[in-house]
Amino acid sequence: MLAFISKHSSLLLMLAAVFGFLLPNASKALFPYLPFILFFLMLFTLLGIQQQILIKKLAERQIWGYAFFHAAGLSLISCSLAALLGADNTLLLAISAVTATGSLFATPAIVRSIGLDALEAMAMTIATTLLMPAVLYFNLMIFQDGAFSLDMKSYFVRLIIFIAGPMLISALCHRLIPKESLQRIHTKLAQFTILLVFSFPFGLVGEFRKMFDLSLWLGVQYLLMGIALCALFFIAGYIYYHRRGIDQGLVSAITAANRNVLLTFTVASGYLGPEYLALMGAIQFPTFCLPLFVKYLSPRLHKRASRLEIDQ
Repeated sequence: MLAFISKHSSLLLMLAAVFGFLLPNASKALFPYLPFILFFLMLFTLLGIQQQILIKKLAERQIWGYAFFHAAGLSLISCSLAALLGADNTLLLAISAVTATGSLFATPAIVRSIGLDALEAMAMTIATTLLMPAVLYFNLMIFQDGAFSLDMKSYFVRLIIFIAGPMLISALCHRLIPKESLQRIHTKLAQFTILLVFSFPFGLVGEFRKMFDLSLWLGVQYLLMGIALCALFFIAGYIYYHRRGIDQGLVSAITAANRNVLLTFTVASGYLGPEYLALMGAIQFPTFCLPLFVKYLSPRLHKRASRLEIDQ
């Protein structure tokens, strides 16, 4: 059963978001437990990664170059396009907050589920999360009219719990458990990990359903904005990194489109406005459709690249 779920995980991730939308009460009931699920998701993913290699990867200049592009670069591109299309200041504030946001903590597990490099995704996720407060603060200075402050205590607590904690436990496991035993354990856990990922699309869309209940047209408008933002992030992320290879470009694209909007809301809370809450829900559907899209896109990109090599 787990092997079947793992094989079809991309489709099931999309369906989890659909069911969360159709069952908003169940979605909202799961929502408070997502932080606990996230801790184990990060831990199980990190068990398959050597900590020394991850730290070396985090020291690479291109990872931090990507992180700057992910937050500051995409903030500039997204807000400029939105302003040209006539977005008002409150919507620009919401868009700038989304674009400042680091990648989802679940991104490495999602990337691994479609056969791409979880190590690269983990390094990108950590780097973008560490850079997020600085870019968010700058964006708020531009678009927030009143005084504001960031809840850095909550931010650092979450860093310790969801990044430092799993990294420490994983490092201890790699030190204390024989390599062969740890590999067997991780092979079993890897199939179970995808079940944990399903809880996020299911648990994050319940609040967005409220908007459709209040106004179908308004809900559709924000859904289209969420799709547009995700598409922009995905395409820009792929273009930025594809020179290192198709697979690396796809990892960058997924990491750019996956946004930890809940962490940003925790840090900045009341300064982001109601439009941010609407966008926070609206981007969940396109975000969790991306793994299925990448599974469709990846072999076609590789086939096209092979044809170009033969023609040359």
